[in-house]
Amino acid sequence: MKKILEQVKALYSMEDCTFTPVSGHEGGRNQIVIVSRNGEKQYVLRISALGDRSENDYLAETEFVRFLAENGAPVADVIPSVNGKLVECMEADADGKAVYVSLFAYAKGMLIADNGYRYREGVPLSEYFYNTGKALGAIHRLSKIYMPVHKRPNYFDKYNMAYINRLIYDEYSELKTAIAKRLDEFHTLPMDKSCYGLVHFDFSDGNYHIDMDTGAITVFDFDNCMNCWYMFDLANLWTHNEGWTRQETDPDKRFALMQQCFDLQLQGYRTETEIPDEMLNKLPLFIDMVLIENIVDEFECSMREGEELDYEDIEDAAECLINGIPYAGIGQEY
Repeated sequence: MKKILEQVKALYSMEDCTFTPVSGHEGGRNQIVIVSRNGEKQYVLRISALGDRSENDYLAETEFVRFLAENGAPVADVIPSVNGKLVECMEADADGKAVYVSLFAYAKGMLIADNGYRYREGVPLSEYFYNTGKALGAIHRLSKIYMPVHKRPNYFDKYNMAYINRLIYDEYSELKTAIAKRLDEFHTLPMDKSCYGLVHFDFSDGNYHIDMDTGAITVFDFDNCMNCWYMFDLANLWTHNEGWTRQETDPDKRFALMQQCFDLQLQGYRTETEIPDEMLNKLPLFIDMVLIENIVDEFECSMREGEELDYEDIEDAAECLINGIPYAGIGQEY
């Protein structure tokens, strides 16, 4: 780490900055370092050394972020090095894997979790839901006109049964059958520019900051971005509303609250771009797509860590897929 940071100081003219590593979270792929100047957080340095992605992957991601930022989307911009590069490749680590670094602007504001899930004082929570939808809509609006130089993967490049069968243990045969059924349904979906393009693929409150003075949202962490249906990001947004409704024990009322949150997000989203009704009506199917992503991620994390998967980590999602329970079971009794 010390050697890399010394190189970073020269590559980004940061000799007068301080570097504070952030403790990694479960499932994290990168080392994150907060870069401060004169006591103020100004940048986020990302160091990627897993070796599971190519330079093309990182270039495709950062070029997309730069396009979004230059065209007014509320995202944390990527900062070029003194060489004009959005991605710098360092010397290989001890395992022979290349180390890639990118520098991003520090998103103004804070995670809502770091504010105890309290929104701006004196401001209705409806503003928050509206603004999250609007931020996502701005990203999708620009994605529809984006012409990439370097390309990120398409959904089926990763989510296919050849990979699923290698990743998921044979003892989960029912789960694999359920996933295969959904993948067959996904293959029937249209993939034109109105509904399919480069999406964030991890749009949640852990990946944007909120300016508690203005309510403005700044999105970051496009590390998982891929070409997929725009509805995936919307469905992911829908599922993450569960945290705002879990105190309601009545399943019908809980589901109604989920819909109320999502309706506000759609209002904000539609100020930026449209989503075809044909796609919106398939929200339950896209929620299943989110569940599959969550399950695959759990298996990948356990494989990276060399640990056996704890079934409890995927049980709820798996049961919804296997038993055909819609809307991630939100309308069911706990």
